[in-house]
Amino acid sequence: MKAAIFRGKGTIDVGERPDPEIQEASDAVVRVVRGCVCGSDLWYYRGINPHKVGSIGHEYIGVVESIGSEVTGLAVGDFVIAPFTFNDGTCPACRAGFPSNCMHGGAFGNGVTDGGQGEKVRAPFADATLVKVPQPPEGRFTDEQLASFTALSDVACTGYHAAVSAGVQPGDTVAVVGDGAVGLSAVLAARKLGATRVIALSRNPARQAVAVEFGATDIVEKRGADAIETVLRLTDGAGVDAALECVGTDESIETCAGITRAGGMIGAVGVPLYETFQYQTLFWKNVGIRGGVAPARRYIPELLDDVLAGRINPGLVFDFTTDLDHVAEAYAAMDERRAIKSLLSIGQP
Repeated sequence: MKAAIFRGKGTIDVGERPDPEIQEASDAVVRVVRGCVCGSDLWYYRGINPHKVGSIGHEYIGVVESIGSEVTGLAVGDFVIAPFTFNDGTCPACRAGFPSNCMHGGAFGNGVTDGGQGEKVRAPFADATLVKVPQPPEGRFTDEQLASFTALSDVACTGYHAAVSAGVQPGDTVAVVGDGAVGLSAVLAARKLGATRVIALSRNPARQAVAVEFGATDIVEKRGADAIETVLRLTDGAGVDAALECVGTDESIETCAGITRAGGMIGAVGVPLYETFQYQTLFWKNVGIRGGVAPARRYIPELLDDVLAGRINPGLVFDFTTDLDHVAEAYAAMDERRAIKSLLSIGQP
């Protein structure tokens, strides 16, 4: 099969991988319909985080092609969304609602399985991991729906996790730090949870437009100390009830600490690359911080219902689409900030 292969810093191309096969009785093999490039993939591409050389990608949707003998909840031909991590559904972490921390699980495209930027993927623990999408009455999904299903595999759930972790409540004022696909998804999530004011920090007009479409009420184009000053001025000096940290840098977490009111919460989902951030800045304000790797499998069914009902359209974060043969351009477009997020059209539904 064809798959995107990570060759090292700055190099992604298309190569051949063996077709995945059922290895365990709980496995399924999924033929990929859509994949995408994640912001975290860029950390490998840029040489910041290590990654095993080989197939890559942890977000995909597709059609079940084969199942193991113990798989009972899925059938060949089912259309499914794969969360970016696989899980057994039975360990203490899974039972507590954190399948992304499954004791026996892992992430797709990390050497245990092939990645979602390829034609097929073996999905371990298929019953617990994959989410079946009901077939539409009209017989086929629209391209808009396929994009939104793909967003549910990671970024929509990660943005939602930021808002849930921060305890966003109806009537809250929320600020979102980060205007990538996760940050924009966090804007959508804050509004879904009832926030009446959502301040999006962004200097990019295209991303600002999506933020407004998702429900942002205010746009702040400043960064660092200027951003803190501006948000405090917008909130009459009090700060926001919740700040959603969707970047992972010192500046982003320091901004969140500076704009959150006393007793407020930070929901942190940006992969943390902090080097100088001091916890004391939260301690003295009684500001809490919670977050981590999003338990996407827990959130997908709820968000899928919203997508199917037309209440949300998280697929709007995709503003660049290409095929697998041009995956290098998909990475370059995101790396150069010409795209918010790149969608890969790999197969037919």
